[in-house]
Amino acid sequence: MQQKNYRKTLIACYLGFITQAIAANFAPLLFLKFHSDYNIPLGQIALISTVFYFTQLIVDVFCARFVDRIGYRKSVVASEVLSVLGLTGLAFIPDLCGNPLTGILICVILYAIGSGLIEVLVSPIVEACPFDHKEAVMSLLHSFYCWGSVGVILLSSLFFTAFGIGSWRIIACLWALIPLINIFNFATCPIDRLTEEGKGMTIGQLCRTPLFWTALLLMVCAGASEMSMAQWASAYTEAALGFSKTVGDLIGPCLFAVTMGISRVIYGKYGTRMKLTRFMIYSGILCLCCYLLASLSANPVIGLIGCVFCGFSVGIMWPGTISLTSPRIPQGGTVLFAMLAMAGDLGGAFGPSLVGSVTQQAGDNLQSGMLVGSVFPLILVISLMLINRQTESARNGNRAP
Repeated sequence: MQQKNYRKTLIACYLGFITQAIAANFAPLLFLKFHSDYNIPLGQIALISTVFYFTQLIVDVFCARFVDRIGYRKSVVASEVLSVLGLTGLAFIPDLCGNPLTGILICVILYAIGSGLIEVLVSPIVEACPFDHKEAVMSLLHSFYCWGSVGVILLSSLFFTAFGIGSWRIIACLWALIPLINIFNFATCPIDRLTEEGKGMTIGQLCRTPLFWTALLLMVCAGASEMSMAQWASAYTEAALGFSKTVGDLIGPCLFAVTMGISRVIYGKYGTRMKLTRFMIYSGILCLCCYLLASLSANPVIGLIGCVFCGFSVGIMWPGTISLTSPRIPQGGTVLFAMLAMAGDLGGAFGPSLVGSVTQQAGDNLQSGMLVGSVFPLILVISLMLINRQTESARNGNRAP
């Protein structure tokens, strides 16, 4: 019997996360171009990001209920097909619609569905593969979202510099080649299931598991800690170095994504020598320090340093939560991964909104908003300690005569 090539599965999942990075980061580079070419008000342009993340949340809920019935392979292949349709459609559909914004949103919904499916499915697909040191493999896997984000921002910017931003339709189609190639990868690579069909836990069963609620809280804080700082990174770049908003938008998020990717690669390479919970607790403490540095320092350069190193501190949080939770709830299956993804997305939506709201109420004082944002890494560290305590209690209970 021929041995299964799980390395091919891993490569497909790497490209899956790069596809998700393209979906999340490409359109925002074109916001001003959409505004000038299609005369779309900037207030309506903001709908693009809102619709993208709201669609992902809906897909998270859908996956929790239906993906096991549809099957992993069909669902993950569909994610790549929808990503191709959305990215290539972005180059044509807005011009064919009477209302260009409607055309843009149709394309955004298509690739957001693909992105949401990738977010939920890729992690359990890798978790089900017979790799050693799953925590390290999972951390390295999630680093590809970071490198994908950096690649999309830098390569798109270089393309615009060389050929002009008027050629954006061409690079939209070029980026679509990655999910197009990955359709074949996911269609042919070995894909196993975490649980036997019909034996995974339901949402109701998960809700009766105390560890599940702690993991959800941890995931909300992970998403909020990451996105609250990431979305304000450009503001610190402008303030610290005096760059224009366009350059600030590029450099700030890029530096944040680079340090986040480095953190995930470090754990992916050396994770076998580290205890995951301890690494996450130290990362949470570092994250809290970065938030305090950014919010309390009077020196904008120091604030920028806090912002950049915050990327390093949050790198392990999302994949680490998955790796902590999955083996402790082994029958969680797809439902568990979908609910964790939903919690992370909720945190990613709620965190920046809270920071922005507090900033506005404080007379546009961004540091006040960031100080309130420091509550997320603080709760995250406390949640990790709770998981440790719950795990130890369960272990001691199993040892009892």
